[in-house]
Amino acid sequence: MKDFSELTERELLALAISLEEEDSRVYGDFAEGLSADFPASAAIFRGMGREEDGHRHRLLTLYKDRFGDHIPLISRHHVRGFIRRRPVWLTRPLSLDTVRKQAEAMEAETRRFYERAAGRATDVAVRQLLGDLAEEERRHEHIAEQLEEKHAPAKVQKREGEDERRLFVLQIVQPGLAGLMDGSVSTLAPLFAAAFATRDSFDTFLVGLAASVGAGISMGFAEALSDDGSLTGRGRPWLRGLVCGGMTALGGLGHTLPYLIPDFRVATGIAVGVVAVELAVISWIRHRFMDTPLLSSAFQVGVGGALVFLTGILIGSA
Repeated sequence: MKDFSELTERELLALAISLEEEDSRVYGDFAEGLSADFPASAAIFRGMGREEDGHRHRLLTLYKDRFGDHIPLISRHHVRGFIRRRPVWLTRPLSLDTVRKQAEAMEAETRRFYERAAGRATDVAVRQLLGDLAEEERRHEHIAEQLEEKHAPAKVQKREGEDERRLFVLQIVQPGLAGLMDGSVSTLAPLFAAAFATRDSFDTFLVGLAASVGAGISMGFAEALSDDGSLTGRGRPWLRGLVCGGMTALGGLGHTLPYLIPDFRVATGIAVGVVAVELAVISWIRHRFMDTPLLSSAFQVGVGGALVFLTGILIGSA
């Protein structure tokens, strides 16, 4: 992946073209998914899709004038700092509230991209076009807000609280949840493999401690280096890394600490109970903050945890 600061003016324009093409297609999918239940909103998204396509044509014209016909292959996935989007546009039936939230996030991210890209452009025409597109993306943000006012006026009064919650989810909950899931699940196999191979509480504790701390350090650095937060609004990278690493270590230590008990059977029984609590907490957090149905979340987390748990037991007992 490349850092945003490493992109040339040619690559900035190529990336802008790719972003507009992707957003246009996403809005088209939104319109198709909403057309049955919310035809007026579907028409709005069709119009937004056409505007994004118009942006792409303007960018293509300027690119051809400046750099010729070949456009290098570069997309949002090749540049550090963009939010990884869930493909909600593939879900049916499509929720208007889900679409609104996704559209707001898309437009805010694209606007920030244009503002930063315009600040780095040296060519006058390129700088002017990128600045104009930033203003038009800001107008699209207002369109998404108007959808909320039209179909859910009671929520308008809660917008400031929702914005704060969204930032909390992006900056704290997401990295914390990723760490907790990794720490709680990935350390199960080495811990219980060591437990059933040695049947010694203290040796098992040392293996679990090493796995938990090592995973915490690894996940913390991975999160901090994955995204500088400049485009996604996810906040300071080292804060996210600290949260992610800390929760990873905590997730592993939860079922490691019982092995400080000398009696192996008692320690293992308590550790299994702690694992069940950890998986339940993960399921609740995904339901509470990620809008995942509770039963679906519990099933997914439970199956994953059980498979890793059984893998550790089988390997340790071999």
